[in-house]
Amino acid sequence: MPGSNDSLAAKDVHFQLHSYADARAHEEKGPLIIERGDGVFVIDEQGNRYLEAMAGLWSVALGFSERRLVDAACRQLQTLPFYHTFGHKSHPSSIALAERLIELAPVPMSKVYFTNSGSEANDVLIKLIWYRNNAIGEARRKKIISHVGGYHGVTGLSGSLTGLASVHTGFDLPLPGFLHVTTPHFYRQGRPGENEEQFAERLALELEELIQREGPETIAAFIAEPLMGAGGVIVPPPTYWARVQQVCRRHEVLIVADEVISGFGRTGKRFGCETFGIAPDAMILSKQLSSSYQPIAAVLINEKLYAAIADHSHALGVLGTGFTGSGHPVASAVALANINIVECEHLTEHAAEMGQRLLAGLHRLSDSPLIGQVRGCGLIAGIELVSDKTTRAPSNGVGRLGKYFTDRAQRNGLIVRAIGDTIALCPPLIINVEEVDLLLARFQRSLGETLDWLRSEGA
Repeated sequence: MPGSNDSLAAKDVHFQLHSYADARAHEEKGPLIIERGDGVFVIDEQGNRYLEAMAGLWSVALGFSERRLVDAACRQLQTLPFYHTFGHKSHPSSIALAERLIELAPVPMSKVYFTNSGSEANDVLIKLIWYRNNAIGEARRKKIISHVGGYHGVTGLSGSLTGLASVHTGFDLPLPGFLHVTTPHFYRQGRPGENEEQFAERLALELEELIQREGPETIAAFIAEPLMGAGGVIVPPPTYWARVQQVCRRHEVLIVADEVISGFGRTGKRFGCETFGIAPDAMILSKQLSSSYQPIAAVLINEKLYAAIADHSHALGVLGTGFTGSGHPVASAVALANINIVECEHLTEHAAEMGQRLLAGLHRLSDSPLIGQVRGCGLIAGIELVSDKTTRAPSNGVGRLGKYFTDRAQRNGLIVRAIGDTIALCPPLIINVEEVDLLLARFQRSLGETLDWLRSEGA
């Protein structure tokens, strides 16, 4: 069982603090220093071993020691360590990866644009949508709709898409023209007497009313995660996406699927679009695209978007956007190797099977007074902790239970993530039966310790 990390607080360690973190708390506690990985486990500098039940940041599909990805990077570094994709130039690994992604896409896509991160990919896509609408004479169609609680990145544009106050506070975000609609979270947002289908219908009407109020001629796109990740692992009602798509198509609003978390097997199918019946005009891919062994993301657009963009750039003489690392040869080679392993070893099907085992185990724990809801899809789950099941109330403020549980889990050798009081689980796709059972055992122990703590406080 992992020991104390208190000694880390005194060390002079530089670490990146994310915008949603509490800086003061991190300074007092000190960071956990991870030195190496072994399959679904990571090991800290003191030799403590943790089951990494968040796949890093929802992203390490093949675990933390996949030699074949390391070898792919080494081969590419020895052949062509870098080249760019500007000025009608490219290189084989970028071309091969783009062709592979078009081949795998759940609906017909035309072109791929590479970036270094999901944030950049969403940022670029917004620009491309604006560029396309200018090209077709619909310059007023610039407003973008996304979800409250949705996560799409932290750049100026992608951070405006994100529907989390912590990403906006202090940054003057969201920018004008970015609109947000209700999270499709039936457990929290459903009304008394309302079933899931009625809830989905109400949210579709809310979207319709927003479009009508703003003016359909001003709405460019609706961008959403098939299944929401950082907003709390929110699985939409079964009829939600069908109704949303009907509204968008009626008003010629583009549909964008942010598959950064849900892509490449996470939901038990290759893409979240297949799980939820989405036919997008564009897709955003990252994270499990390379198992995060290299930074890379991709924007996939259909021919409807591409044709207008190509014509407009021809007329202007340039498409003035790009990054030095777009389609980086090493990142592309690693992503190709990663996709081939996921496909050849049937890890999507494996994730579906392991996800069933994980969710079944979590549902067996749902009699605990602390568990308000267990939700998930494929190999991703959210367990919402409450202090009162009837009222669904938190314990003296949102996030207190989640923080305590996360600390206890880490002490018990399990790395999870608290999103408020929802405990997120998203282990590597390679996790096996024994490791799922170990995850559940450590989760149960941490849950019991959290309940004991809450009772000791008289709550």
